[in-house]
Formats: sequence, C-alpha cells, structure tokens
Amino acid sequence: MTTPNAVWLRERTALGVLPEKVLEAIATVISDQAVAANQRLVVENTPPAGLYILLEGKLEGDRTNQTGSAWVISFLTGATINLQELLLGQTSQRTIVTLSECQFWFIPAAKFQELIDHYPEITQALSQQVAQELAQLSSQLTYEQERQTALRPYLINKAKRGIVGKSRYATRLRQQIRQADDDRKSVLIFGEPGLEKDNTATLIHFSSSYRREPMIKLNCSALQTSGADLFGRANGKPGLLEWLGEGTLLLNNIQELPPELTPKLAKLLQTGTYTPVNRPEEPAAQALNCRARIIMIGEKHLPTLERCVGHVIKVPPLRVRKADIKSQVDYYISLFCRAKGLSKPTVTPEALRQLQSYDFPGNLRELENLVERALVQSTGASQLTEEIFWSAQPNKQLFRVNLLNSHPGLRRFLRSEWWPDRINYGFTLWFFPIVIGILFFAPQQRSENFALNLFWAWWWPLILLSFPFVGRLWCSVCPFMIYGEVTQKFSLWLFPRQLKRWPRESAEKWGGWFLFGLFVLIFLWEELWHLENTAYLSACLLLLITAGAMIFSAIFERRFWCRYLCPIGGMNGLFAKLSMIELRAQQGTCSAECTTYQCYKGGAQKGEGLETGGCPVYSHPAQLEDNRDCVLCMTCLKACPHRSVELNLRPPGIELWTTHVARSYEVALLMLLFGGVFLHRLPQLEYWLGLNLDLNQFWNHLGLSLVALIIPASISLLAYGGIWLLQLGNEKLTWHIPKNRQFVELAYGYLPLVLGANLAHYLKLGLGEAGRILPVTMATFGLSGQGLFVLVAHPAVIAFLQGATLIFSAILTVILTQEIARQQVRSLIPQHLATLVLGASLWAIIVNQ
Repeated sequence: MTTPNAVWLRERTALGVLPEKVLEAIATVISDQAVAANQRLVVENTPPAGLYILLEGKLEGDRTNQTGSAWVISFLTGATINLQELLLGQTSQRTIVTLSECQFWFIPAAKFQELIDHYPEITQALSQQVAQELAQLSSQLTYEQERQTALRPYLINKAKRGIVGKSRYATRLRQQIRQADDDRKSVLIFGEPGLEKDNTATLIHFSSSYRREPMIKLNCSALQTSGADLFGRANGKPGLLEWLGEGTLLLNNIQELPPELTPKLAKLLQTGTYTPVNRPEEPAAQALNCRARIIMIGEKHLPTLERCVGHVIKVPPLRVRKADIKSQVDYYISLFCRAKGLSKPTVTPEALRQLQSYDFPGNLRELENLVERALVQSTGASQLTEEIFWSAQPNKQLFRVNLLNSHPGLRRFLRSEWWPDRINYGFTLWFFPIVIGILFFAPQQRSENFALNLFWAWWWPLILLSFPFVGRLWCSVCPFMIYGEVTQKFSLWLFPRQLKRWPRESAEKWGGWFLFGLFVLIFLWEELWHLENTAYLSACLLLLITAGAMIFSAIFERRFWCRYLCPIGGMNGLFAKLSMIELRAQQGTCSAECTTYQCYKGGAQKGEGLETGGCPVYSHPAQLEDNRDCVLCMTCLKACPHRSVELNLRPPGIELWTTHVARSYEVALLMLLFGGVFLHRLPQLEYWLGLNLDLNQFWNHLGLSLVALIIPASISLLAYGGIWLLQLGNEKLTWHIPKNRQFVELAYGYLPLVLGANLAHYLKLGLGEAGRILPVTMATFGLSGQGLFVLVAHPAVIAFLQGATLIFSAILTVILTQEIARQQVRSLIPQHLATLVLGASLWAIIVNQ
C-alpha cells in the first residue's frame, strides 16, 4: 500500500519520475524540519547538508559573488533543494535564504547517498533531468555573460548613502522615494547641482523589489542622436534597453538629451514601447515592449517629459534644509575619520551657526568638500572651530561686523532691563508730560522756552544726525509709543478683552499713504502757523501724534501705529535705510534650530532666551531685508535662545542696492521731506525766485507753500523723463534702462541729499540756539540767565558746515544712484543734473541766505 508521503512526493516533486518502491524508501527516511524567516538554509560553495523538500513557505536563491538573473531563483512548494549537488557530488551553487518561516522534509546527505547506492534507478531517472537543467543554465550563463559585458560600463552597484537629516524636507523626500519604489512607473528627479540626485534615483531602485536587477546610468549628452546605443538596431546589435531587461535605466542630465531623441523618449514613457533604429532603405522595424524602468534626473523643469512620467520628485536645495546641516556634517566627519583612521572631532556651536548661515550654492557636494578640507587642515584637533570653515561666508554677511560679538558689554546692556524699559518707564514716561506742560504754560517764544528750544534746536538736528549711525533707534525710546503701551495695558486692565489683529493687507496698501497725508498737514501747519516759534502749537502737534498712538494701541495689539501710521516713524524708517548698523538674524540658525519663534511671537524663558511679549512691530529678524521695520528695541535679542540675532556694522545704505524693495508711498514721503526743506525756507525761496508776494496773506502763503513742496518731485520726474527721451532719441545706444528700474527705484538715490538738506536746515538752529539752553531754561521760569554759559557757532562756521553737508550729500546721491541703477554714468546724466540743480537750489536758499 502506498503511503501518503510517497503519494505527495510523486505528485508534487521532481522525484515523481522514480519507481514506487524508491519513493517508499525515500518516504521512510525523511524527517520534518522548520526554519525561521531570514535564515540562510544553504550557503554557496559549501558541501550540502542534505536534501530539502519544501512543504510550505517562501525561499529565494542567488549567488552573492555574481550578478545576473541566471542565478536568481524563487522556490515553490515541492522544490527539491541540493538534488543536483548530491547527485553530481558538487558544492552548493547558490545561497538560499528563507523569506518566511518554512517547513521542510529533510534527508541527510549520508542517508541520501545510501539510497543512491542501493537504488541505481535514482541516478538513471534523474540524470537526464539534471543534464537538461545544466544545459539550460549554461545557456542562461552565456546570455548573462554577454549582457554583463554590454552593461558593465554603465552599472551602478549600490547607493552611496541614504537621505541624511530629520527636517520636513528630508522626511518628505524619503516618503517620495518610498512611493516611487512601490511601483514601476517612470520617475523624473530634478534639482540644483550638487544635490546627489543620482543617489536619490539609486535609492529608488535598490529599495524596490527589482533591486537584484541591474541599474545603469547614461549621460544624455553622450547618447547617439540616432538612439542606436539605447534602442538598438533592427536585425542587428541589441540596445541597452533590451540588455537591461527588468532593470532600471537612469538618464543623467536629461536637459542635455539630443532634441532628436525627445519624441522617442516621450513615446517610450507614454506607451512603454520603443522602435529599434533602422536604415532609411529598410522597412520600419517592429515596436518592442520595454520591461525596464526609466528614471531621469535633471537640473530644471522639463514640462514636455513631466507630463509623461509617473512620479516627479524635486530634491530640495541645502539652503532650505538648514536643520539637516548638523546631521550632514556629522555624517561626513564620520565617513572621513573612519576612512583615515582618525578620532572624530566635534563641531563648535559657532562653527555650526556659520555653516547654517551660508546658502551653499554647491549644495551637498560643496558641504562635503568643505568638511573634508576642514578636517585636513585641523588634523589631530579635537574641535572644528568657525575659523576652519573659512569659505562658508554668506553674501549677506560680506562687509559686516557683528558688534555683539566684538563688544560683549554692549550685548549685556542691550539684553538688560535698562534697554529700553528702565529708560522708558524711569525717565521718558514722566519727562514727556513735563515738556508738554512747559510748552503750554511757559513763555511761547523759542528764546524763552527751554522745551521749545529742546524740540527744535536739539531734537531735530540730533535725530537727523543719528540716522546714518544708529538708524531708527529713537523709536525705542519714543514717548508717543510709551504712552501707547501704557494705554494698551491700562485699557486691558479696565476692560479685559482680545485686542484686534492687524489688518496687514490694508495697512501695507494704505498705511504709507496715511502717514504721507499726515506729514503734508504737519508741514503746512508748521509753516502757516509758525510752530517753530509757538510753544503751545508744538505741544498740540506732539499730543496729536501721542493721541494717535494711544487710540490705535487701545484697538490693535502691539505697536500698529508705529509700524504703519506714525508720520515720525515713517520718516525714521526711510532715513534708517542709510544707517551703518542693522539688526538681522542668522537665517540658517533660525530655520535649523528654532521651532518656537519667540523673537516674533513672544514666550517664556527658554535657555538663554528671556521671557518677552514678542516683537512689538511684528518683524522677524531673519526676514528683515532693510531697516524700515526695525525699531532696535532688542526684544528679539533678549528672546532668542540660539544667539542668532546680530547687530551688524555695515556699509551705510548697502540694502538700497542689494535687498531693497521699492515702495511708491515711500518715494512720495521722500519727495515730501525734500520739499519740506524748501517749505522751511519760504522767504528765501521767494527772494531767490524774484517773487513779490505778501506772505502775510493766508492764500498767498498757502499757494507758495504747496509750490515749494512739489519742487523736488517735479524736477526729479522731469529728469526721469529726460532719461527716457535720451534713450528713445538714439536707437543705436547700447546702454538702456532695464525695465525693472522704474522711477520709484531710482528715486531712492536722492535719499542722501534729502537727509543732508534737512540736516543743513536744522544746523542753524542746532549750532546757533542749542548752546543757549541754560539762559533759555532760566527764562522759562521767569529768571534772568544773564552771564550763564553759552556755546554758539559763528555764522560763517554754520554756513561752512551747511555747505559741506550739501556737497557731501550730493556726491553720495550720485554714487548711490549709480549703485541702485547699475548702469553707465552717461545713461543717468539727467538724474545727476537734477541732483546738481536741487543741490544748487538748496545752497541758494540755505547757505546764501
């Protein structure tokens, strides 16, 4: 009677060709054996342990020291493992690994040899089958050898590395790779140079289920325009696609693909078929199916091919992956030190911040070279300092010196309670109402009112003189906003509520024009009602601005008035562009290490960062492109736990020709401030123009005031029109005005002259009256100041300084205009002539008065 095991062997295995008695004999010696998943069942080139018959589970075999599909095999239920080796006395041909838990029948090698010796039928019955398998394997090996010869010059054996880093960009890239390796759809990978896009493609292939198939890399610039090397020739030499089989084709620098091949490649991607190249006299070849997967990499968008591929992956540049720089540096250091047998040094936080502040135009390749050079230069050092990474200097840091690093005492002061809180609430808060009271109740002339003298003869010259040095620093101690903050806190205490969020879009659009309108009214009020010599009207001006700050602080959160609506703040922001200092942050450090944005939003103490309410004007230091929206309150410096904030010494006004964005309302304010100088010198302007108007008549006074305000804008617009007329008048000129250099951009070139003109005007008050502060103070309280110390300049000295200021400002205006325009001097002659005309006019009404 036939046993069930013998029946199973006859029906399910290659041993079924044996006689019944042999199968019964085999069935009596088999034993059950279980092997866990991911275990080596057989190791190539070793004597077989015995005959395995697979009952259940999954196996895979291959040769580890060779590549090619001839040796790759998967086993099904009933497979006999080591049968050929035991019959022929060979060592194992493949390494066989269990992919899942497997159940076997097992016959030890010695027992199976006894069966062979006792039953010659085994050798006789199976020898023909083994011979056929050997012949088939020999044919496969011959084909595989030819295939390897054809593919070897282009083979990629493994991926260099995985995706290093934990940023959201690195995580998303890993997810895209996993999505792409799940199927066989074509892939387009693009990104900037140096991003190791070929490694990304390699990760897709070697992560897929076809990782044992070959992967080749072809440079598109080296492909034949006929495509014969890729598609093969009809009735001739096969192409690489045919040799590749189910492998992966990587086309490098797809943007350099010959135009003749673009439609053929698009057809291949869309239909999965290609046509071998044939000679013109031959009939068209039959299209062949492509079993290979196509991956393309390039450095830019390729709309023609993007529509044909299944996956599009954009590899993010290193400059947006600043959070990964630390991991990348550690990885490269580990690679180099392991290869050279060196001890691994650490990277100082300062060096890491410097690396994170650099944009790395060469991306990962540049970073790797930089780290390797640093390690070579510092062989044996335990730390890599910022001096070692000497080339990692961002363009935005060129010509900058961080004053907080060079002067630690300054850093301590700016982070202390003294700046600006104790100054504001310990002095400004109570001194300002004293000034207002004196303006209202003391004598009304500037010669007898020290508060009026302080405002017009001290504050105005000093604030104008300070702009090139400290920018918008005054806004940190400005009394208008101190009372705005007090109002905000007091109103919240009385009526607890949620303050309104800023209407940013509307404020950005109309806020500048609102403060421009306020400045027009202030100028006219100042001139028509003689505010310079009328104390109570000056007090009213100060109170009106303070009232605006208080009202808007009670409605909106933080300093909405300061950011968008304050006329003095608008002027300060405009002139702060010329400052030689700037507050910025290391963008790399902010994007790599900061997740709380305490400098912007505010928050509790964290590490070095102190508890703050956040930036009062909602400006993130890492996003500042100019000085307009920074009041130097140093809240961000106090809040930052990463030492990212910098107070840089820089070339004055450098932002105007680098990162600056022109705004029409700022240009309007600039021209208004320019016209204000002519307005302040209205009698001199009337005399210079030869007019004979009675300025005691209101309407005459108002009309001439409006004319004075528009003089600079009119001359500037005429000059800009002259530039265009010169260009249109000579079509052969090689110089021209770029389309992006409009009037609102070139007009910023006048900024030094505007500041210089205002300073020259107020120098007379500053040098002629500021030194009389002691007798004026005594006169304020009805006392005699005779004999007190007085320090005033001679009129000739004042005139000399006014003239020097105008000349120096005019020269700077010409230089700045050239830097902004980036054009030849002759193309800007009309604007330079306008500068000379305006400068001469100012000289006539200020110096030669």
